[in-house]
Amino acid sequence: MSGPDTATLLPNATRAQALARTWRLLRRRPGESIMVVLSAVVVGLAGLVGPIMLGRLVDRLLAHPAWSPVVITAAAIAGSAALGGIATWTGLRALARAGEAAVAELREDALAAALRLDAPVVERAGPGDLVSRVAEDARVVTEAIATVVPLLVASLVTVAVSAIGLLAVDWRLGLVGLVAVPMYLLSLRWYLTRSGAYYAAERVAFGERAGLLLGGITGAATLRAFGRGPAELDRITAASARARDLGIDVFAMLTRFLGRNNRAELVTLASILGAGFFFVRAGWVSVGAVATAALLFHRLFNPLGALVGLFDSVQSAAASLVRMVGVGQLPARTGSPAPPATPRGLEIVAVGHRYADAGPAVLTDITLRVGRGETVALVGATGAGKSTVANVAAGLVDPSAGIARIDGAGVRDLDPAALRRLIMLVSQEVHVFDGTLAENLAWGREASEERLWTALREVRADGWVAGLPGGLATRVGDGGHRLAAAQAQQIALARVLVADPPFVVLDEATAEAGSALSRDLDAAAARVLRGRGALVVAHRLSQARHADRIVVLDHGAIVEAGDHDQLVAAGGRYAELWAAWSGRPLA
Repeated sequence: MSGPDTATLLPNATRAQALARTWRLLRRRPGESIMVVLSAVVVGLAGLVGPIMLGRLVDRLLAHPAWSPVVITAAAIAGSAALGGIATWTGLRALARAGEAAVAELREDALAAALRLDAPVVERAGPGDLVSRVAEDARVVTEAIATVVPLLVASLVTVAVSAIGLLAVDWRLGLVGLVAVPMYLLSLRWYLTRSGAYYAAERVAFGERAGLLLGGITGAATLRAFGRGPAELDRITAASARARDLGIDVFAMLTRFLGRNNRAELVTLASILGAGFFFVRAGWVSVGAVATAALLFHRLFNPLGALVGLFDSVQSAAASLVRMVGVGQLPARTGSPAPPATPRGLEIVAVGHRYADAGPAVLTDITLRVGRGETVALVGATGAGKSTVANVAAGLVDPSAGIARIDGAGVRDLDPAALRRLIMLVSQEVHVFDGTLAENLAWGREASEERLWTALREVRADGWVAGLPGGLATRVGDGGHRLAAAQAQQIALARVLVADPPFVVLDEATAEAGSALSRDLDAAAARVLRGRGALVVAHRLSQARHADRIVVLDHGAIVEAGDHDQLVAAGGRYAELWAAWSGRPLA
């Protein structure tokens, strides 16, 4: 039952928390919940008709053979079966309305909580962990509601009603039936001590496999370029093998568990028939009563076996439920809803950061300020910490030390909605949502069509947008018109103009250097920066050259700061980078 380091995974809820959350969801739909229970009671009572009528039929036929009792019994059994069928359909319909809505809300809670998380938290857990929770785990819980819950409720009611009926037929036969109880309990105890760990490990293994599959699919081009396809396939195969082996282990355990249940059923039914034989000979009960008791127990051990066997599905669903509820219970980031009215500066003060408690320092004592209308460029080699500084400034990462603030207000202390009115981040990895182009530009804000076209003209995207079949109404994203990478980046930059925040962070947001639209992207970025405070992670030093100030990072620390001419003249780290990039050797 080995798997990835669970310390990096998103948290799970406790069983008590999961049950409490489920109960709160069901309480919002009391009508459907009551209907499920009432339907199960009707089904349980209808099921008593057959054994009782057949037992009486045996006694009547032994005393006076005739056709009329047979016809009456058959009609009564048929009527009870029809009533039970109608009640079952009613209960399933009510359960579907309550259960599907509850699972949908759980999935929404999990996704909403995930969107509140810092990006590094999701990255450390891996996308597969989150995807498996809102997809695979949601599927398991949905299937459990559709199959396990109705069977669980019906079995509990049937056991209670049948047990009362068995004791009512004859208390001695009812006591004999109690032989099944300790045997079932021992079987259940054996199962519960083993199953929880297996199912938890199985869910983790599924998440690991999903993460590797997603990485392999989305990074297929990179894997081919570096010849790492076979190695990555080996990793995916190994993860799939772990998930497969855990599935086989779970199936073997379940088979042994059900075998123990079958043994309990055989022993108890044989005990009832054997005791009934002696009771009839002693004159304590009739043959019909023994037949009724045997039929009732046969009806009883089916739901009893189902209840015990359901622990397999219950354990699996519980493992998925605690994962879904665990994400949904992650605390929301709250803060002051009132940002500074006219912010003058974005500051990063004495910031240090590690992505794990014992991990290496990626930032050390970073202090810089971006004034309103000022552009500050971050440059440095790959791994110098530029993107981490950008994420700290944008409020996406809570630094291990220090603070990022706007006019003295910590960006992590502001309400997220208020923060996004002050500062926006545009990264190289731009996502185009499934929807219209207008929806992608407005991004949930109220914006007139004229404002959208103005933003598109500013980023030089109005020409190709006007050429689309539906213009702004064209559907884009996975389900619609595919945008080129550079076009998607233009849309991301236009979003900033539509939102009009006083500060913006560009993290390699115009990295399409080889694209025919690269010049348009640089012009679009320049328009976005105009009049705003901007922190720019420059992937080309030609971008940094025109910044008001350049901050040079090396191994997570600031080693130089100044404008382009000052830094080149200083002959330090920036001058080396400029010489390497421009092909002009240092004097």
